Amino acid sequence: MALAIAVLPAPACRAADGAGFCSDCELHLGIGATYHFWATTGSPVVPVILDFDRARYEVGAFRIASGQNFFDHTFNGPVHLANPYWGFSASRRFALISQPHWRLLVGVGVSYKTERDTASASRWDFAEQLGVRIMPTSSVAIELLARHWSDAGIRLPNHGQDFATLTVAITPMSRFASMW
Repeated sequence: MALAIAVLPAPACRAADGAGFCSDCELHLGIGATYHFWATTGSPVVPVILDFDRARYEVGAFRIASGQNFFDHTFNGPVHLANPYWGFSASRRFALISQPHWRLLVGVGVSYKTERDTASASRWDFAEQLGVRIMPTSSVAIELLARHWSDAGIRLPNHGQDFATLTVAITPMSRFASMW
């Protein structure tokens, strides 16, 4: 998947029309939570995300704010997955369904974590996302995404990091910048 991201066409710089590279950038702020196999693991997630090229590309910073634990019914006991850490990702996003005021999105890319843990033994992982983007007005975007970071079993243990994020952006950032 990382190779696919590398060979996908990069976003076009819009210098020719005078708009500039980030004329349609969106800064998303929000909240989220971690989970594992549909059970909560108890950590809030604080995402700060920059989308660009009409939300087709995304770079993000994610603070996994507390330790993650869940009850394993197989072994009848608690499992500690991870301590708090910072994570960063870069993804190419595709609209599976595109309507005037909403889109169904899927994204693939890479992620980096500041520490190894039971969720993933490697710091570098593949990053996947699936969710919905709602645009109630031309200047607001709301995204609800399920995210998964995993090294695909290259290094064990590899449960993967699962979390959901809900973010809001005033779009594009050029509108925000023009207010100053």
